[in-house]
Amino acid sequence: MSYASIMVAVDDGLHATGRVRLAADLAHRLGARIVGAAACRPDYPQGYGETAVPGGMVIEEIRQAALTKLSGVEQVFRNAWCLNDGVEWRSDLDHPVRFLEQQARAADLVVLGRYARNEGVSLGAAVDLGDALMGLGRPLLVVPPGVEHLEAKRIVVGWKNTPQTRRAVSDALPLLSRAEAVQVLQVTDDEDRSEIEDVARYLALHGVNATTRQVAVSASTAAEELQRAAVEADADLIVSGAFGYSRLREWFFGGVTRDLLGEASVCCLMSH
Repeated sequence: MSYASIMVAVDDGLHATGRVRLAADLAHRLGARIVGAAACRPDYPQGYGETAVPGGMVIEEIRQAALTKLSGVEQVFRNAWCLNDGVEWRSDLDHPVRFLEQQARAADLVVLGRYARNEGVSLGAAVDLGDALMGLGRPLLVVPPGVEHLEAKRIVVGWKNTPQTRRAVSDALPLLSRAEAVQVLQVTDDEDRSEIEDVARYLALHGVNATTRQVAVSASTAAEELQRAAVEADADLIVSGAFGYSRLREWFFGGVTRDLLGEASVCCLMSH
């Protein structure tokens, strides 16, 4: 089992080149096609009155400016994919997440970036990670700012017996099966290890070298425990389900998905 097609969302942000390099290197190692995808909404005037922009000529100038921006983004992509033969580029004047939802049909895995505070992505070109997780129907590899390479030799799986986590483990098998070491981590006060031992046995059937570990619930969040485990294991990838609760509840009250999207220093493969 492998990924045959990897899509990477590209923009004009500070870390777009690094994200494309990571995706291109991963695609090269897996023998996969890489697809660059970008969309931008033209900044058309929203109303009428003294500040409204009149005339079709100005509207066309705004449209052309957005197309020029996408052309520059395509160049960022093409300058960074040098390792790969199988390459595609897709772009349009559209809402970025809506465009990715349409194009994700052509990918096994979609690579997105978590933006830095100074990312500088143009208005109308930024991808909201929460919206993408909810809408794409594909596993997402979320890349922190500044990370340009993913070895995935050591991986931590954050286990919770939910449909989202079960799906994430299945979606991550192409990487898990190639890893040198995989740790299945469960944050719980229950001493019953049957769940994570079951997961380890399932992974073993796929040739995955997996160990299990339980961590007691503490003042630290589950996301913090996952990140701590990744550091201790020298792992550069966390696998986790996304939005096991409603997204609204996570944004208000906190949750693993929200915390990992906001804080993780390593890549996260997530499925919803």
